[in-house]
Amino acid sequence: MGRTSRRAAWIAVPAAFLLALMPTAASAYPNPGRVTGDTVVHDPTMIRTSGGRYLVYGTGGGISYRTSTDRVAFSAGGDAFANKPSWWSSYGATEAWAPDISYRGGKYLLYYAVSTFGSNKSAIGLATSTSGLPGSWADQGVVYSSAGSSDYNAIDPNLFVDDDGKWWLSFGSWWTGLKMIQLDPGTGKQLGSNTPRYSVASRPTGTKAVEAPFVVKRGGYYYLFASYDTCCAGTSSTYKVKVGRASGVTGPYYDRNGVALMNNGGTPVLETHGSVIGPGGQSIMADSDGDLIVYHYYDGNDNGTPKLGINLLNWSSGWPVAY
Repeated sequence: MGRTSRRAAWIAVPAAFLLALMPTAASAYPNPGRVTGDTVVHDPTMIRTSGGRYLVYGTGGGISYRTSTDRVAFSAGGDAFANKPSWWSSYGATEAWAPDISYRGGKYLLYYAVSTFGSNKSAIGLATSTSGLPGSWADQGVVYSSAGSSDYNAIDPNLFVDDDGKWWLSFGSWWTGLKMIQLDPGTGKQLGSNTPRYSVASRPTGTKAVEAPFVVKRGGYYYLFASYDTCCAGTSSTYKVKVGRASGVTGPYYDRNGVALMNNGGTPVLETHGSVIGPGGQSIMADSDGDLIVYHYYDGNDNGTPKLGINLLNWSSGWPVAY
């Protein structure tokens, strides 16, 4: 789906045919759309500027950066931060993870996480910029944190703004699952008049492996995408993307079969198929030709190197179907 002509052809396909593509087995999942150039990336977040340039930030260093003018050919640039904020070291971090980019109130916002692998001594930070380009980001410090004694992990942030202009930050990884707090639009940090930490997804039995929340609203429902199982193990990764929906932003979220996301629920969106191993770390972006799911996968044809994946989503069934 990377080439414009192919995307346009898919858009013209009747909805009934697209519904027939609902995955019934791993082999039914679509391959990533065509991308070229500097496509090695992990936990990608993407935005399109008013000038039409795509900006992609991802895990690594001072928040790694890729850019494209056509959503096909990508090139690398400098990290978001040329000089890493000194407070990162309080969490043992030498790099930042899982950024989330958005544009609000005339500026770009970049939420991100700092931690060390397997630890929940973690923090979510915020940076702002008027251009969104590397080197332009001003760090705003800690937004929310967790400690070794916490039952949650403050990583993998995602900002969602509802129809009433209220700001919500979802986040979380393993432990007791995915959480959500309300933010103050003026500061981008927690709203002082609403301090609960809502729980939106959990795996109370078996593995605790759910992380990387991303919330969108479509057709009157709030949809919560998340990555399930294990990342970061190359061709041994078992990552997959699942989704649930709710009538309110803080939940409760249920999958297509009515199983609560707080009780191991989740409808599959992308799973391992062929050489596309462990897709996850996803974000959702509205573009001119439809909604995109932007993610990484481990390339089974390239020793498990993490690569950029982009597919369109069809919502005609009331549930997102990647194609």
